[in-house]
Amino acid sequence: MLPQRSQPVADPDAHEHDHDHGDHGHTHGLVDRSIVRSHEGVKAVSISLAVLGLAAGAQAMVFALSGSVALLADLIHNFGDALTAIPLGIAFFLRSFRGEKLAGLAVVLAIFVSACVALYETIQRLIHPQHLSHLWVLAAAGVIGFVGNEIAAQVRLRAGKRLSSPAMTADGNHARIDGFVSLGVVGSAIIVSLGAHIGDPIIGLIITFVIMRITWQSWRTVSTTDPGDMTESDDA
Repeated sequence: MLPQRSQPVADPDAHEHDHDHGDHGHTHGLVDRSIVRSHEGVKAVSISLAVLGLAAGAQAMVFALSGSVALLADLIHNFGDALTAIPLGIAFFLRSFRGEKLAGLAVVLAIFVSACVALYETIQRLIHPQHLSHLWVLAAAGVIGFVGNEIAAQVRLRAGKRLSSPAMTADGNHARIDGFVSLGVVGSAIIVSLGAHIGDPIIGLIITFVIMRITWQSWRTVSTTDPGDMTESDDA
């Protein structure tokens, strides 16, 4: 009778204490991981936003001097890249996987819209050609775009891999390819300096098609992969 009477008294206390402590430790751990992921995501988005914003601002100043449609196509896209960081940053701030998924779709939509705008401007320049000036400055703007996009790509790709974020990874690949697109502006300046003025809108058209290809690749990445898969499997 004594062991039977003392055992139920001791076990519930011990079980309750262990259960409460275990719950506290487990919940605390989940919140910590979520907060860390949120902070790292917001930090990566903020850094890439600042870098692309500075690069786009510098290119805008050069466009005002040169009037290059190839530079304009790249400039529009770089501004679009900078703006895609906003919904992605909000999703990380709210620690919402669903919001992150929607932000990835918003990234794809922004890329597509920028491609449509760049295509329109390129067609306008094919119909109404304009003389380009300040070609060396134009080439420098292309280099600025390449460096800015490559830095942003490094930041986003590393964060995307570390945080298991398809949206961040897609945006990183997008920025990396954009860097090479910016080199097309350098090619435009070189071609025009050789006397082939039609080369500027042609390169603008090529850049537009590259943007469309990026749109398709980004769509496949975001639509076929859920955010946080690795995180969820680790928690399990």
